[in-house]
Amino acid sequence: MKQQTKYTIRVITRLFTFMLLAVFINSCKSSKNVIASGEASNKLSAKQVIKQHQKKDADFKTLNGKVRIDIVQGEKEQGHTFNLRIEKDKVIWLSASLGMARMKITPEKVRFYNKLDNEYFDGNYELLSNFVGVELDFDKVQNILLGQAIYDLKDAPHLVSVNENSYALQPKDQDALLELFYLINPSHFKMDSLQLFQQLKKRFLQVDYTSYQEVDKQILPKDIRIIAVENADEVAITMEFKSLSLNQEVRFPFKIPSGYKEIVIK
Repeated sequence: MKQQTKYTIRVITRLFTFMLLAVFINSCKSSKNVIASGEASNKLSAKQVIKQHQKKDADFKTLNGKVRIDIVQGEKEQGHTFNLRIEKDKVIWLSASLGMARMKITPEKVRFYNKLDNEYFDGNYELLSNFVGVELDFDKVQNILLGQAIYDLKDAPHLVSVNENSYALQPKDQDALLELFYLINPSHFKMDSLQLFQQLKKRFLQVDYTSYQEVDKQILPKDIRIIAVENADEVAITMEFKSLSLNQEVRFPFKIPSGYKEIVIK
């Protein structure tokens, strides 16, 4: 069991440096599944779809719950449950059982440690941005976890079309180094999928929101699937969020143990 937990934490640490792993949201006793019954229409303009999407950004102060993360890498498949806490726009916190690994993200810092390997990381978003090839900040990470577009859709003109009953949005002028696509659900206007392509670096990231739920009148992701590819290396993650509560008082304990080796991302 210790070896399984150690493998899971190592893969999670690696994936976070790829773009996101402190992931979000799920169910509680008061939550209910959101049934997507809407039908995408060719009559909606890109501006109308964007307006509806931005109106659906979740409104809460704090979140407290658990997330089950299952990881497949090559022939290995492992899973683990983590405690998750969020103070919106301020802190994202993830902790393994008995505090064996913890991660704390703020607008200024990205920090995590792993007691099984006596390692830690304490840095800013520039390091992660250089590694991923995408300029990251706290808002972008949080938006991914909430099922929102990672960039402000009003900053540039977008094109819209209907793709398998989703609104497919893409920048009118795609960046040659980074192609970006959003699929927006026609029922609740949250994301069905986020897709990033970096052809020159042979990187591909796809985040699929396979189901949503309503919690305290907020529509939030319930099940998420992530596929991250770099060259021939592929990792797939599925996440199930549970035992969620909103707007309760939460704490974010975090202290890097002394004597740990610093993780350097190159």
